[in-house]
Amino acid sequence: MYARSTTIQAQPSSVDAGVAHIRDDVMPRLQEVDGCVGLSLLADKQTGRCILTTAWETEEAMRASAEQIRPIRDRAADEFGGMGDPMVEEWEIAVLHRDHRSGEGACARATWVQLPPDRLDQGIEFYKASVLPDLEALDGFCSASLLVDHASGRAVSCASFDSLEAMERSRERVTALKQEKTREAGAEELDECEFELRLAHLRAPELV
Repeated sequence: MYARSTTIQAQPSSVDAGVAHIRDDVMPRLQEVDGCVGLSLLADKQTGRCILTTAWETEEAMRASAEQIRPIRDRAADEFGGMGDPMVEEWEIAVLHRDHRSGEGACARATWVQLPPDRLDQGIEFYKASVLPDLEALDGFCSASLLVDHASGRAVSCASFDSLEAMERSRERVTALKQEKTREAGAEELDECEFELRLAHLRAPELV
C-alpha cells in the first residue's frame, strides 16, 4: 500500500471551509479514481497546517493518478486559503493498525524522523515490535500508521486518539517513549505536530 500526502498551509479562518470541500467534493471524486482506497485529513486550526493523505493499492496506481489529482489538489488548496504551493510527498505504508474506529473529536499526533536509508527496514521492524505495543497501551488510543520513504530514509508515525483530552493525557508518556525509542532505533526526530483528525476514511487493510 502507498500514500500521497499533501501539506497545505491554510488560513486558520478557512480550515472549516476547506474540510467541508474535501468531504463534499474531493472524497466523491477520489472514489472514482482507480486504485484509490480512501483519505484522511489532519488539521491544526491554530497554525493552519493541514495534511491531506490519500491511500493507494499500488505504487503504479498512485503514480498514474498524479495528473488527474493535480487540479483537484490545487482547488482544495484554494478552498483552504492556502499560502504558497502545497507540499506533496509520496510514501509506502509500512504499518497500519486500528484498535477501533475514530469518532467525532478524535485527534492525532504525527512525528517525522530520519534514519539512514540502509537501516530503514530494520527501523520498520523495530516500530512493529517495540513502538506499536507501547502506543496501543495508551489510554484512548485508536490507531497508528508508519509511512516511509526508502530513498531518503524519512518516516512519519501518526497515532490517533479518541479525543483531545486523551491525546493530552498521553503527551508526557509519549515524549519519554519517543526519546527512548528514537535513541534505540538510531533515528533523528525532524518534527512533531498535534492535529484534529477531521476526516478518517481509509479503506486500507491492516499492515502489521
